[in-house]
Amino acid sequence: MAHVYYDKDADLSYLEGKTIAIIGYGSQGHAHAQNLRDSGAKVIIALAPTSKSKAVAEKDGFEVFTVEEAAKRADFIMFLLPDHLQANAFNTQVKPNMKPGTKLLFAHGFAVHFGQITPPADSDVFMIAPKGPGHMVRSMYKEGKGVPCLIAIQQDVSGHAKDFALAYASAIGGGRAGVIETSFREETETDLFGEQVVLCGGVTELMQQGFKTLVDAGYQPEMAYFECINEMKLIVDMIFEGGISWMRYSVSDTAKFGDMTQGPRIIGEASVKAMKQTLKEIQDGTFARDWILENQSGRPRMKKWAKAAQEAQCEEVGRELRKMMPWMEAKQAPKF
Repeated sequence: MAHVYYDKDADLSYLEGKTIAIIGYGSQGHAHAQNLRDSGAKVIIALAPTSKSKAVAEKDGFEVFTVEEAAKRADFIMFLLPDHLQANAFNTQVKPNMKPGTKLLFAHGFAVHFGQITPPADSDVFMIAPKGPGHMVRSMYKEGKGVPCLIAIQQDVSGHAKDFALAYASAIGGGRAGVIETSFREETETDLFGEQVVLCGGVTELMQQGFKTLVDAGYQPEMAYFECINEMKLIVDMIFEGGISWMRYSVSDTAKFGDMTQGPRIIGEASVKAMKQTLKEIQDGTFARDWILENQSGRPRMKKWAKAAQEAQCEEVGRELRKMMPWMEAKQAPKF
């Protein structure tokens, strides 16, 4: 089991007298910035002059600078931009302007682990990654609680990179819940694997194929949607609250028996083989190269796939059924 660090293991004096530049003021950016400030750290925000977030950050009381100017002023620079934008920001705006020895911080290891960013040899490089969305990082902090965090040390020039990482994690509330140490490699590869095989790719494909199987067999699409897609939230909530065993305890005995007998049949040897191949392609950089090229070419495949997904029958059915559910605020993605 991993060792877990808490507030008692962190020393916030490692942040004293330091200027922390947060690049980006979205979901994670606003939470990091506000929690750090409330913990006594000096925070500035780095944004493009045309960013819609500039007015929001200023309204929240932060000084906002261009990325170039923030890099000149900062002792710590936290990258909270999307993965595919980080390398360009670092190479063209940060690296030419940062002071020697500036510490480079990340909330995800993709750009560093896959060589899109090569940090200067005189910089500490480390990760602080809350395991929850930004709004939760902020709300838990305000309640005197926290969201668990990961830390990872990629480059320790000062000899105190771990101390800096723990101080930052504690300052955003992570030390209240627990901080687990990992590596850039482990965090990046497990994150990509989870997204592709289970959380996004696996779950959505399973729901869509279950829906299609029932509809193709002549069942009403509304029934198929309820049973294969809508009720997924009930199951996931139970697993989230108490693990798989709690979910199995909570559902009917019929559901439990079907789960245990048919689950291994659906996710069998062929699925496990595909999972291992996906992991191999993450580890050897195949996925990273494919993703980088997709962005460089303007995302033609992603746009095509997204448009087709929006027009799928299960999405049309879902949009209509959600109109019958006044207890929630229905969401809809922008049209392609």
